[in-house]
Amino acid sequence: MKQLFDFTNLKGDFTGGLVAGVVALPLALAFGVQSGMGATAGLYGAIAVGIFAALFGGTETQASGPTGPMTVVSAALVAAAIQLNGSLDDAMSIILLTFLLGGAFQVVFGFLNIANYVKYFPYPVISGFMSGVGLIIVILQIFPFAGLGSAKSTVAVVQNLPQLFSEANVQALLLGGITIAVYQFFPKITKAIPSALVALIVATLVAYFAKMDVPLIGEIPSGLPSLQLGGILEVDPSVYGLVIEYALVLAVLGSIDSLLTSVIADNMTKTKHNSNRELIGQGIGNMLAAAIGGIPGAGATKGTVVNINAGGRTRLSGIIHGLFLLAVLLGLGKLAAHIPLCVLAGLLIPIGFKIIDFKGLKHLTKVPRSDAVVLVLVLLITTFGSLINAVGIGIALACLLFMKKSGDISERGLEVGKIADLEDSKPWQDEKEFYDKYKDKIIIKHLYGPLFFGFTSYFKDQIKSLPDDIEAVILRMDRVPYIDQSGLYTLEDIVFDLHEQNVKVILVGLKDQPCDMLKAIDVIPDLIPEEATFGNIEGGFAYLRKQLD
Repeated sequence: MKQLFDFTNLKGDFTGGLVAGVVALPLALAFGVQSGMGATAGLYGAIAVGIFAALFGGTETQASGPTGPMTVVSAALVAAAIQLNGSLDDAMSIILLTFLLGGAFQVVFGFLNIANYVKYFPYPVISGFMSGVGLIIVILQIFPFAGLGSAKSTVAVVQNLPQLFSEANVQALLLGGITIAVYQFFPKITKAIPSALVALIVATLVAYFAKMDVPLIGEIPSGLPSLQLGGILEVDPSVYGLVIEYALVLAVLGSIDSLLTSVIADNMTKTKHNSNRELIGQGIGNMLAAAIGGIPGAGATKGTVVNINAGGRTRLSGIIHGLFLLAVLLGLGKLAAHIPLCVLAGLLIPIGFKIIDFKGLKHLTKVPRSDAVVLVLVLLITTFGSLINAVGIGIALACLLFMKKSGDISERGLEVGKIADLEDSKPWQDEKEFYDKYKDKIIIKHLYGPLFFGFTSYFKDQIKSLPDDIEAVILRMDRVPYIDQSGLYTLEDIVFDLHEQNVKVILVGLKDQPCDMLKAIDVIPDLIPEEATFGNIEGGFAYLRKQLD
């Protein structure tokens, strides 16, 4: 028991878990509705994933539950299954089998160390996919926001836009507007209470006491959920292809979503998560969510951040977050029946906009053209086509374009340089005299070949392993002919993190393309001043002597 739980931070874990649960409640209801399975499924999924991903996962402070990306895929699956079977009840066995298999795939990923490969996904693919998911959430909530029935796809929303202007419910639009306004502006008053919960309560009370005629969630069953897997063995083998396809997408997306949140948690707590254990924990949570009829989830960034900020430091906080939602289900399920659907839409629309990667979109005209093409293509296919095809096509195209670029610059590939002060590495001849004098204060990092998406994770790990007492890092980029969008943002993050530690960064030997890219997104001069970039190492040493002596 002592190995599994750490009770030394019980007060902080209780507070963090409680706050994370309060934040998760309105989102779980909203994501459940968007999935097409109802608010109850969102709450069931938040409880199962929240408790068991925390119990078995590899990130101590992770708060897990339904997320935007996972819900979008779940909604696509629900729509496809209903199209095959005619109704949600008839399609439920297909849906739950897919959710169960998706969780099982995540467990397998953990045992096979797949986490080490997920980090090689190119930035334009991740950016385009996440922006597409954000747009899907926004577009699909337009009709519920106006008090109308939810469309099954983004294409259907666009096709039926005239209906919005002729049949919109003015009272629903007013409530949705109130929800967004409270959600956006309440944090300016205080951040002690989650704005999503305040918006949900305020708008629901307005609708209730003003007796507004708007669609409601409907009654949520009280009491413990029952097992729902009785029909999965009767699923027609003809749909196994659909089941496996969506299960793999849920597993891969849930893994990426969770591991990205784990990295954020690491940065906030100065700890190191166990990636493979995290995937196993998330998989177990998603399997159990499927078993009780809940939608799948992943590590939730917002819940994790508020958990940590409120004092959560161990897996107890994540478990308490799930137990709080269970208590709500047991005690307040009937009250949730009065929540208007337009209010949930008002919560999801700003969340959808937050998922969109505006940074990547802003730099479309500045990053390499091939990266911009991949990002836009993945975004469009994700939003208006197939989520599954979007990722596959994006990765294949990114790899193909990179191979072409590598051929164009006549490079054999990528060779990773070593840190100059490691025992098995020596400084270059033109560095030796300066290095011998300042070796306790500086690190010289040699880079060879294109700085691209296949190298970025390793590069970050190498920089994180640097000693804490250094004062300057010299990045020798004489032999870096090309940098892609992934490498560009990785270098930006590295320089920012080093500056936060009061470590100076010097760039030496920048070629034209990397230099133009760094200037295009303002890394030069905003993070690295022009005077800290040099064509040769002698200029860098002369600059550092003035800084270090």
